[in-house]
Amino acid sequence: MSETSGRNVLFVVMDTVRKDRLTPYGYDRPTTPGLDRFAEEARVYEQAVAPAPWTLPVHASMFTGLYPSEHGATQEDPYLPDEVSTLAESLSAAGYPTACYSSNAWITPYTRLTAGFDDQDNFFEVMPGDLLSGALADAWQRINDNDRLRAVANRLVELGNTLHEHFAGGEGADSKTPEVVDRTIDFMDDNEEFFAFINLMDAHLPYYPPGEYAREFAPGADPAEVCQNSKEYNSGARDIDEAEWRDIRGLYDAEIRHIDAELGRLFDWMREHDRWEDTTVIVCADHGELHGEHGLYGHEFCIYDPLVNVPLMVKDPDLEPGRDEGQVELLDLYHTVLDVAGVEGLGEALDPKRSLRAPTGEHRGFDDGEFAFVEYHRPIVELKQLESKATAAGIGLERDSRFYSRMRAARRPDAKFIRNERIADEAYRLDSDPGETTPVSPEDDEAVAEVASALAGFESRVGEEWDDAGGDGDVLGDMSDDARQRLQDLGYME
Repeated sequence: MSETSGRNVLFVVMDTVRKDRLTPYGYDRPTTPGLDRFAEEARVYEQAVAPAPWTLPVHASMFTGLYPSEHGATQEDPYLPDEVSTLAESLSAAGYPTACYSSNAWITPYTRLTAGFDDQDNFFEVMPGDLLSGALADAWQRINDNDRLRAVANRLVELGNTLHEHFAGGEGADSKTPEVVDRTIDFMDDNEEFFAFINLMDAHLPYYPPGEYAREFAPGADPAEVCQNSKEYNSGARDIDEAEWRDIRGLYDAEIRHIDAELGRLFDWMREHDRWEDTTVIVCADHGELHGEHGLYGHEFCIYDPLVNVPLMVKDPDLEPGRDEGQVELLDLYHTVLDVAGVEGLGEALDPKRSLRAPTGEHRGFDDGEFAFVEYHRPIVELKQLESKATAAGIGLERDSRFYSRMRAARRPDAKFIRNERIADEAYRLDSDPGETTPVSPEDDEAVAEVASALAGFESRVGEEWDDAGGDGDVLGDMSDDARQRLQDLGYME
């Protein structure tokens, strides 16, 4: 390995955590005392941008250094193609022991996001026996080719939420989170060098925080009574008043407090066992969450800043602790980890200008480096659930609405332009309107015109046309009878 070999990497994703709900970012509730301590040693990025507002494409981008249109793992094709190499594959090939611990339904072998991890513990391991072994492995990569199999993705996410709710009920939070930390500690203890990735799901719906944190942040709130399904609200099937929003936000804060406590336990172990100084630690969110802003709940159907301007903190000897106001992208983390490890990359090559460790003035010193780009493909999985809730309530959804729209955006800290497929485009001056409430026309504002031009250039590079997704060919022919029977038994297909 290179001269930087021997430096370890711990990569932490706090799934669905908003930046403005963390105390290092000015939140007035003590949700993250552990991250407050961590922030004193880390570079804290104010303008980190996710390339999408949901798990699958964001993780694929962090693991490949590519935008969603380039790596192909989107709502319309919900898996990473075999020919796209991952960060873990590159580090494993260079000799690093690699591990991935997660309970997120999208971070599994079936989406290929776990490719290259030597040791892994994922969502499917919380299920009894080998119920899904083989069936989804055979079927998952055919989802894009047949509308009937898209129900697999839909039911998979619903099943993930159901299991999360089951394991999270009562006085215990998501039972996977302490286990994820325990397994990470064991992995670090067993390896001198390592790359460890963990995803902590507590802040993802539904919210069932441990009692001690629920009593502190959401006194009197009953998780069984508040709306825990964003599709019910977004479809118009259920209203949420301000008192209920207060309870929902309180439960969300309590979940974040639990994440912080578990991360604090992990960090304390690393300090006590001499693994802290030799490890670069990355802490970020993959996306945020809406709690009524823009009339939406969850993280679907838009790409507003509460979803894509995410928290990011990095502890590394080449990064001076403090606040960083420069805009970065989560794609930069791919290059940063390669840089730390001294590895060139099997797929997308290390770009030193994208590494967060690049010298001042050199980071993002490439064409359009001042802009960040966000993509949201047609939300097939979310639409199935939304339509189901709307139909049950006797509500018809307007096809020319944001629910059916693809979206792309270019962002700079001062301005943002969003191109929508089925509704009017949007543009905002983020410096004077951070809530994105007052649209601005590119014809009337130079900064907005510049980000709109940058988006046009990005689209010309990645492919501007939005074609209808998928066909309805016969993809079941080469599926084994056993796999087909298992999917039918589970209710994933007729």
